Amino acid sequence: MNKIERVDRVLKGEEVDYPPICLWYHFGVQHGGGEPFARITLEFFRHYDFDFLKVMNDYYYPTPQGLDAVRTREDLQKFTTFDVERCEWREQFKALRIISRELKGRAHFIDTVFDPWQSIRRSVAGESMEHLAQNEPEALHAALAAVSDNLIAYARKSLEIGAAGIFMSVPAARELVSRDIFLTFVKPYAQKVFAAVSGQGRMNTAHIHGENLYMDECLDFPVNIFSWWDRGPHGPSMDSIKQRFSGSVMGGIDQTLLTRHSPAFLKNHVAEGVALGGDRRFFMANGCSIDTWVNPDIVRAVVAAARAGQKRSDISLL
Repeated sequence: MNKIERVDRVLKGEEVDYPPICLWYHFGVQHGGGEPFARITLEFFRHYDFDFLKVMNDYYYPTPQGLDAVRTREDLQKFTTFDVERCEWREQFKALRIISRELKGRAHFIDTVFDPWQSIRRSVAGESMEHLAQNEPEALHAALAAVSDNLIAYARKSLEIGAAGIFMSVPAARELVSRDIFLTFVKPYAQKVFAAVSGQGRMNTAHIHGENLYMDECLDFPVNIFSWWDRGPHGPSMDSIKQRFSGSVMGGIDQTLLTRHSPAFLKNHVAEGVALGGDRRFFMANGCSIDTWVNPDIVRAVVAAARAGQKRSDISLL
């Protein structure tokens, strides 16, 4: 069974020899071009021999010209649609084309996107989003709609280049946004992006980001895969989501442990994750980005443990 066959069988709900595994972290090369980024990404993939590749995307959402902060209605009105191939994202597209050529027929890759709320917040409105939601709701809605259209255009281009899906991070936790803000300003625009590419990628993934999740409010996203910090202090468990969602789940590894525990400890942790994920509809991965300074021996041990194929009956779950 090769890498593509293994992933495709999971997506079909069929049993595999072991759960496809991938890990990721931010390389910190967003100051450079797409070609070196592609090279580093492919080196990472090949060195650890992952079953699929999550391509990071650290080229930030393009800031409207002349803005260094977003605080007012007039600032929000500067968020308009643009040609996604004639902005900073062109470097990501360069990388995706190289990766697509190199992995064609060998492995699937998915491309990372940050939802419309985060796209604005992470660039120039970090300290002002809640103020804008409260005081300029109409202008914020209009800006989020424009950002959504640009992200849809971006995602469609990524899929056209060869990505098997988009992996969109959505902030959906009480410590990140209030439930009212999530339902009013976050979810509708994430839903819009997912709906626009539904059926265009076999691995479209909703990464539900945070710790105290509004998971119940996310399960109607039209995606193939859900990713979240399932082994964090609040879960929810992968099995509970599989009972309510017909697609696949992605998780099983607590990313906070990889730089703080021994290979022996983590082999058992991964074996537990394999059992928790079950023998169908399960991709093994970190619940969120791991630390860049992780020991390569740790990553190799995690991959090897995932491929050991230990079943639920083989271990005692903590």
